[in-house]
Amino acid sequence: MELRYMGFDQHGNMRAYKFDSVEKGQAIARLVVTADLTLFLTHHINIHEGPDLCAHKLNADPAEIGEHDHQLTNEDLLAFAAARADEKAHKAELRRKANQHRRWPSRPNS
Repeated sequence: MELRYMGFDQHGNMRAYKFDSVEKGQAIARLVVTADLTLFLTHHINIHEGPDLCAHKLNADPAEIGEHDHQLTNEDLLAFAAARADEKAHKAELRRKANQHRRWPSRPNS
């Protein structure tokens, strides 16, 4: 299955992300994932992450996709924020370890 992002519609604080699900030999199915934009603000997630978050949700369990609408929940955004924080901490730890190995040689006393 291939997902194609087709844009969004917005009504107030709700954004509906539209995707087409394309499978060889099958009719194209329109999928919609709605999201309350206040959740993005609450969890400090950039609005531009929305399509990727929606695609991830749709790909998480392809058997559940169907042609019904889906919603990004508070739990979805919490999980994304936690994963992002873990990744950030991991990168910081790698930088810290790399900097420990880059010590300058000591200067001889004159």
